[in-house]
Amino acid sequence: MDAELTSEFGVIGDRVAPAATASPPAGAVSPARAWFLLGTLALGYMGIYLCRKNFEVANPLIRAEFGVSKERIGEIASASTLAYMIGKFTFGPMIDRYGGRACFLLALLGVAVFGASGAMAGSLGSLMLIYSLNRFAGSAGWGSMVKLLPDWFPFSTLPLAMAAISLSFVFGGVCAILLGGWMAHISHNNWRWVMGGPALVLLAVLGFCWAVLPRVNRAVPVAIAGARSNPGVRYGQIKDLLTIRQFWVVCALSFTLTLLRETFNTWTVDFFKTEGGAALSSQMAAFLSTPFDALGAVGIVALGAVFGRVPPVARNRLLFAILAVLAGLIVILPGLAKHNLLFATAAVGLVGFLSYGPYSLLSGIMAVEIRGKEYVATVAGMVDGTGYLAGILAGQEFGRVLDVGGYALAFPCLAVLALISAVLCLFLYSRHARPVGPTA
Repeated sequence: MDAELTSEFGVIGDRVAPAATASPPAGAVSPARAWFLLGTLALGYMGIYLCRKNFEVANPLIRAEFGVSKERIGEIASASTLAYMIGKFTFGPMIDRYGGRACFLLALLGVAVFGASGAMAGSLGSLMLIYSLNRFAGSAGWGSMVKLLPDWFPFSTLPLAMAAISLSFVFGGVCAILLGGWMAHISHNNWRWVMGGPALVLLAVLGFCWAVLPRVNRAVPVAIAGARSNPGVRYGQIKDLLTIRQFWVVCALSFTLTLLRETFNTWTVDFFKTEGGAALSSQMAAFLSTPFDALGAVGIVALGAVFGRVPPVARNRLLFAILAVLAGLIVILPGLAKHNLLFATAAVGLVGFLSYGPYSLLSGIMAVEIRGKEYVATVAGMVDGTGYLAGILAGQEFGRVLDVGGYALAFPCLAVLALISAVLCLFLYSRHARPVGPTA
């Protein structure tokens, strides 16, 4: 491979991959400003989560008011996840065509509008529709962010930037649960306040993001060989991705790990409420569930710091070990809760630590590795979309398992998923593969 070609392309196995990882032009965005812009994106995505994960706190309150089973309330989670999945597949190519800023701001606006509308739902059916539209709008948020980051960061710091932006959904989840628990407390467990109140915060965040995010890309786009100029929305580019083995493995991992994550996102507060009984308030149950996201953030940073420093085969083994330990921990979680809720709280935190790190890699740095910056939103959307196809099961189907055998039956099923994920990691990188990056 000649010097000119390798300066623009990295290598994944024996494939030539477009190096969206090429550094932005010198002086295009200063490092300090790049991190400030990343923080602005993170704040916006946390705002999306305020109007998303509040459903976890509202879950038992809605069920109590309408007098329905866990399976029935799980239908709302499943329908909204289906809408989220459809949005992931739909918006990726649009973001690659029209840019990250406009799509990100529109996502925030849509979530704010539908988040506020959820408080006015008169039935479970209307709540399902509105919350699903909320999730559909929010599905454009992640792809918009990963589309912008390669314009601001050189390859040397892009993996760290991707890890840092992943913290937005972790801390967004923590803030959403704490805010939802506080709103439940001050409103005397009124689920309408829990569902609609966070939209007011998001509107303020939207105004800040609109004012701060640059209106034009400051980096010169990296061209893909054979790509048309001003190509429009190209859904046909998906066919190219289907020839890459790593893409298939990453999608399979997204399927299993998203199901794990969405299940804990939807049911952890209910898990503590169920095991703690009537004496445990919704606010306290919400508080006990926060270590899942808080330690998940630590896991993202820890794995991100290690991941780029080890060769591909070592990456396979590292991820296998992490997920195998995760499987064992999930199996014993129901027993820990029956013995002591504090032990269960610590275990839930460890589950977050072990699961969030591998999950954060899939539609972050791996999305850039697979086909470069020009395709990154499409890849991230397809990877996330595949995951949320599985995430649909985290609502209705997991609720059905809970109605049959409780958490003593349901959690061992999740442990099997963790083991499957561990085995998949052994096929992630081939022996001769190397990460995409600047070549010497």
